[in-house]
Amino acid sequence: MAERLPHEKGFHVSWDQLHRDARALAWRLDGKGPDNGAWKAIVGITRGGMVPAAIIARELNIRIIDTISVKGYNHQTQSDPVVIKAPQDDLMGADGEGILVIDDLVDSGRTLELVRRLYPKAHFATVYAKPKGREQVDTFITEVSQDTWIFFPWDMALQYVQPYRGTD
Repeated sequence: MAERLPHEKGFHVSWDQLHRDARALAWRLDGKGPDNGAWKAIVGITRGGMVPAAIIARELNIRIIDTISVKGYNHQTQSDPVVIKAPQDDLMGADGEGILVIDDLVDSGRTLELVRRLYPKAHFATVYAKPKGREQVDTFITEVSQDTWIFFPWDMALQYVQPYRGTD
């Protein structure tokens, strides 16, 4: 069998599936905050964490949402992660205690490692997790293999796809 390209071992996530998984993550986080079970705020890691952060904020009735922008990819190529926009200092405090940091996926863990150094007492949650980054996330819903590429609905368009084993 011929070797597959990285995108050929893909996990395609629909909008419906992402919504169900983000709600499941919210349920898992419910009542786990440090303030009698409540969280102070949500910080979504842009861009992938914005959709799950919005869903989780709705489910947990959290009104304060901020973002941290970390650039760690150039298309599908990883680079050293860099913070290009930080959340409000007064919201985060000295260490992020009481804050939920949300992302769509932890892959290598380098993005979350950077954010965790800045806010060590925040709670880090992702919808999906890969083994290399698993230790950087406190709560997640679905683990996928390291060599799987996750196709999120905001990255996709409908088109024909060849069968997995080819055609005859």
